[in-house]
Amino acid sequence: MSVAPEIAILAEASLLIPVQPTPAGTPAARPTLGTLARHLRILAASPERWSGRVRFDPDRSVRIEIEDQPEYTAWLVVLPPAHAGQQSAGRDCDCDVATVIAGEATEGAPGGAVLRPGSTRVHGQRHRLRGHGAGYSISLHARAVPPALSK
Repeated sequence: MSVAPEIAILAEASLLIPVQPTPAGTPAARPTLGTLARHLRILAASPERWSGRVRFDPDRSVRIEIEDQPEYTAWLVVLPPAHAGQQSAGRDCDCDVATVIAGEATEGAPGGAVLRPGSTRVHGQRHRLRGHGAGYSISLHARAVPPALSK
């Protein structure tokens, strides 16, 4: 299986630090933003864990659950390209951290900053993502699960 250049770059740049197990009976603490960003880097660098689940829909965005752990949940968002002369409708998102894996997206109002593969965004509030450019965009998102809701 060949890997897209953007994914290969992310894989090379990732620090694959193993997750430290929580001792049995210890309540799971809410992960820090740095820990969530590390989980995203590991997931982005492991396309075999999610690439076969990506779906493209030309009419709407697609959210694909990837991980549902006691401390966090992670998912992909696939945004279709904007139609000629139109902005992509986009999708509301409530993640804590996100990274673009392929393509480009904008955040917030139309004409907002363009997000490209490789960097991690930290969010403190609900935001809106829109596809940008001629192709689909794929982004990876994670949100901490509050300890009271942990399994």
